[in-house]
Amino acid sequence: MSSTDASTAAAPDAPQAHAPRRRSVATDLALVATFAALIAVCSIIPGISLGPAAVTLQTLAILLTGAVLGATRGLLAVLLYIAVGAAGLPIFSGGAAGLAPFAGPTVGYLVSFPFAAWLMGVIVERLPRGKAATSIPLVFLAGLAANLVFVHLLGPLGLAWRADMTLGAAFLFDLAFWPGDLVKTLIVAVVATAVHRAFPGLLPRRD
Repeated sequence: MSSTDASTAAAPDAPQAHAPRRRSVATDLALVATFAALIAVCSIIPGISLGPAAVTLQTLAILLTGAVLGATRGLLAVLLYIAVGAAGLPIFSGGAAGLAPFAGPTVGYLVSFPFAAWLMGVIVERLPRGKAATSIPLVFLAGLAANLVFVHLLGPLGLAWRADMTLGAAFLFDLAFWPGDLVKTLIVAVVATAVHRAFPGLLPRRD
């Protein structure tokens, strides 16, 4: 076979070399959109009002997004959710929409969500491959870290800023969310490990 024939024969295969990359990007976009929708659904489900804030399923969806998708895609999913809500779709807690929630008492919690999903993803991505799929305690601890570092820090700071509370009163008020968040974090650990057992290649590799 001549060199011309060889190059001609190889040509039809060339586009296939790029196909996996296109499918990967499409899958990532679909996952980001799906988890943004999950966060929206969990946000608009009626919660238990505690005054300036309410107990909802938001943090469950936020942590699950980071644990399942990893840091980058988890962050993007939460940012997409926030962008769509800020654009006017009523998908924030209590059916709120637009920019008003960013001037309200729960602004700290809202701002903390992308960071919490990112940190959750960072930690889970760096677990040994098998541990992300089998170690419920480690994923649970990752969720506690994300909650403690961001949600239960920025949330009370927002309350102190926008709800006319002292810092001490804001952090004391925030303690009411901890029992529910512990339960939700445990659920996240159970669900996330099950997902990674079923789809072991879902998380990006950190070799």
